[in-house]
Amino acid sequence: MAQPSVQGSFVWQELMTGDTAAAGSFYPRVLGWRSQNSPHSSAYTLFATGSGPIAGMMRLSDELRQKGVPPHWLPYIGADDVDATVASAERFGAKVQHAPSDIENNVGRFAVLTDPQGAAFGVYRPGQAASGPPRGAPAPGQYSWHELATSDAEAAFEFYSTLFGWQAMQRMDMGAAGTYLIFGRDGQQRGGMYKLTRAAGPHWLSYIEVASADAAATAAREAGAKVLNGPMDVPGGRIVQLTDPAGALFAVHSSAKAAAHPSPEKKPEAGARPAAPKRAEAEAPRPSSPPSGRGDGSKVTSAPSAAQTRSSGTGGAPAGASARPPSTAARAAKKAPAKKAAAKKKAAKKAAKKSGRAKAAGKKSAGRRAASKRGGRARGAAKKKSSAARRSAKFARRAGARKAARKSGAKSARRGRKGRR
Repeated sequence: MAQPSVQGSFVWQELMTGDTAAAGSFYPRVLGWRSQNSPHSSAYTLFATGSGPIAGMMRLSDELRQKGVPPHWLPYIGADDVDATVASAERFGAKVQHAPSDIENNVGRFAVLTDPQGAAFGVYRPGQAASGPPRGAPAPGQYSWHELATSDAEAAFEFYSTLFGWQAMQRMDMGAAGTYLIFGRDGQQRGGMYKLTRAAGPHWLSYIEVASADAAATAAREAGAKVLNGPMDVPGGRIVQLTDPAGALFAVHSSAKAAAHPSPEKKPEAGARPAAPKRAEAEAPRPSSPPSGRGDGSKVTSAPSAAQTRSSGTGGAPAGASARPPSTAARAAKKAPAKKAAAKKKAAKKAAKKSGRAKAAGKKSAGRRAASKRGGRARGAAKKKSSAARRSAKFARRAGARKAARKSGAKSARRGRKGRR
């Protein structure tokens, strides 16, 4: 019977750490997992829930530690043809860190790469030993959301969508935090991508569903973990981002209402929250044995950088019953309405000020027009008066001339009469 397609589904998670015994005790205490030895390799530990194995763990070699590779979790994405997927990934700009290899006992075939932006991920095709996927909303202990923090979210999405057939299902505007891109396939959401806002390198972060994010945070702290972000509210639930006692980054999500969780470490910021999209899909079929349980104890040579593992907590919320934006973006989204209101208020003040200046300018212009009009009338009146004065003077000069002429004529006449005598 042919196996169902696993192309583009998150099919496995793997932890590499220096102290497997400590990690094997820590995660069951915090997440409720069971830890058990792999039937195929004594060097490999399985983490399982009631539905079966969901993750694996092996020791981080001394050689890798000397190279600066820190403890880390690595997600594996399903590939129906590992070799063809790796070849395509190389053409699209990815770098192969571990070439396609078979895992003995027909466990499967896998490879490890870094995407064009530098985030590490694995591809995996399970063998015949594969369990069916859990159905419905993720149960406690199961992975519920997978999130990529990267330097270029749109370029990263183009790479993964071309490689695995992922679709952009929603782009959420987070204001100053940028856009949160929710991706999925066949109408089902699988995770999100967003642009890094801090110095951490590109990395994947997967979320595990728990009954209470607050209780998980408390248990993790008591067991030696460090809380990086949260517990905090997100649309539909609460999240916490942590590093385990060895420094490996992981995150949890609970879909219960925040009111059911006492004593939160951080109070949610005031403001509206973005609407939560539809629930993320259930996990794809999971193998009963891990990609690295090969019996020879060998392991991939690639790992996230120390900066990736020591994330600054700018990642995002998973989707248990609904997809959720990253915590940084969620806070930005809460602040966005206030910022928009402030911007509108500022714009209104600016418009009012501009309107006031316009009115003042209008009044001033009207005053100048009125003054100009009055001045024009005054100049007209003065001109008329001057013209009348000139006419009067002209008439006076003419009258004086006539009078002088008459006087001169009379004098001449008298002289004439006198001379005749």
